[in-house]
Amino acid sequence: MNRKLYTIISLFFMLLSYSANAQNAIVECEDTCTHIHGIDISHYQGDVFWEIIGENTRMAYVYIKATEGGDRIDKRYEENLKVAHSHGLKVGSYHFYRPKTPQEKQLENFATQCLRSEQDLIPMIDVETKAGLSDTAFCDSLFKFLDLVEKHYKQKPLIYTGANFYDKYLLGKLDGYKIMIAQYTEREPRLKDDRDITMWQYTGKGRINGIKGYVDKSRFMGKHSLREIRYRHR
Repeated sequence: MNRKLYTIISLFFMLLSYSANAQNAIVECEDTCTHIHGIDISHYQGDVFWEIIGENTRMAYVYIKATEGGDRIDKRYEENLKVAHSHGLKVGSYHFYRPKTPQEKQLENFATQCLRSEQDLIPMIDVETKAGLSDTAFCDSLFKFLDLVEKHYKQKPLIYTGANFYDKYLLGKLDGYKIMIAQYTEREPRLKDDRDITMWQYTGKGRINGIKGYVDKSRFMGKHSLREIRYRHR
């Protein structure tokens, strides 16, 4: 082998080694702070090794996607819920809201999967789209659904939405609800109405042992704690 080719091959393997070490050296938010952290998942995460996640003392909770709209059921919900519980995780379920789908149909879909007896945490409603509705029609649709959810589960749900979506469409309208705000920046989210934020989803590209690809990670803000979102069984 000539010297030039040998040098090129050596550099190639040095780069591979550097890349692997760099990935292993990634520091996640929960490694550097004392806030209470958790994840949310759906079938997009594929096979989840819950026994490994259950051993991770830095992850206190998980929200699992149950349903979407009036008829979609996450294909891994039942399995994820059962196995996550078996490994000692505090588990909640979430529904992706579709504003144009009849609210009663969406509640039936969600309630059929998200059984009250199986929840450790209050239900979470994922609000990310207006589906082309006017601001007024969208809010009328959403709050009709939230009222149905509250009546069924006997407690207000947690609302998940993005910082920009909140500022544009929900400003000042969710004062009675705990909210999880998605904002993928290093700085903590601050909403235009300065309202209190319970939880912050700070990345959609988190890494955790037990999940092969990316995972959404969140944490509690300030002095907020897990007991605030625990499901109250009556």
